[in-house]
Amino acid sequence: MSAREEPRPPSDKEARKEARDLRVGPDRVEIEEARPEEIKDREDVREALRQTATEGRARPVAHASDRIFFAVSAVLALALGAAYFGLVRQIDLFDPFNSPVARRSTLAALLIVGVLAIHRVVSIFLVSQLESAVSKYNLKRILRLVAGILVVVIGFTVLFVNWKTMIASLGLISLVLGLALQAPLTSFFGWVYILAKSPYRVGDRIEIDDATGDVIDVGYLDTTLWEVGGKYISGDHPSGRIIKFPNSKVLNTTVYNYSWALFPYIWNEVKFQVAYTADFGFIARALEEEAQKEIGEKMIRRIEVFRELLARTPVDQLNVHERPNVFFRVNDNTWIDARVRYLVSPRNAGAVKTRLTRALLKKIQENPEQFRVPNDNNR
Repeated sequence: MSAREEPRPPSDKEARKEARDLRVGPDRVEIEEARPEEIKDREDVREALRQTATEGRARPVAHASDRIFFAVSAVLALALGAAYFGLVRQIDLFDPFNSPVARRSTLAALLIVGVLAIHRVVSIFLVSQLESAVSKYNLKRILRLVAGILVVVIGFTVLFVNWKTMIASLGLISLVLGLALQAPLTSFFGWVYILAKSPYRVGDRIEIDDATGDVIDVGYLDTTLWEVGGKYISGDHPSGRIIKFPNSKVLNTTVYNYSWALFPYIWNEVKFQVAYTADFGFIARALEEEAQKEIGEKMIRRIEVFRELLARTPVDQLNVHERPNVFFRVNDNTWIDARVRYLVSPRNAGAVKTRLTRALLKKIQENPEQFRVPNDNNR
């Protein structure tokens, strides 16, 4: 009998994948790792296209099982409605069954059929239109919970004679609880809004009020950010702090999302000051070449795919240049600002800018006569 094998420790690649899955979920591939041909098939891309589509949206369709359910519900509703009407009006046909319990039971059954029908309508025509499987799953759970609560409340009307008094008492209790739990309830509805409209999701970089960071968790009541920048450091680097804010904030505060599924990049710039007598043609070529090396052809191909996706939306895709762009501006201090603008993933903005700045500084040191940067002891 062979000796028991010791469990193999995970490789670096497996450890990185596990960490990424914990951060953004196993079904979400980070854009930095997605191949150009995979981008159009991403779930978040399809959902964003659906939200921005101005025409040609697919209409919700009820399947055969749904049609059968609605037909049975309609027949039951008609039968129960007729029975309740006969019991209330004391029609002779219903005299053997006429009793307060029978009337309450019939009305309760009619209301339950109505609740279940409304639940199915909302599921088919609203929830099923969402592209995100996670959002659909969570919203269906909420719908089932609400429908279950209503069915239980309606069931109590059969057990209690003074059901009107019970409903009034429940209404009063609900009012008191609503006032006492106003903030948590608003945050819960904010969570529902986040699921339905997706202003952000786990893994996105967002800015809300004075907080900026990567979303690492979206709970029922609050959202957690891994802070970027902040009070103690500059640039697009993590500060090490986490930020929690109530979900209710998304209902009345502007959210800036740096990770839109249809264009998960931002424009960034590196700026140098040069003299009026500098070789501007050489500077433009040098800045473009260094930025091109840093960005790489793979990212340029991905940006070209996103340009095609943007063409399906109201966004003007012609303003999106996949390659770095160099331009010059007159500075107030009698110098010329030479700027190279490029597209970069928000998470890599700080690291890319640092590497590009170092490469450009080396280029300036190698070609001082062409750049003619300011050289003054007071600077």
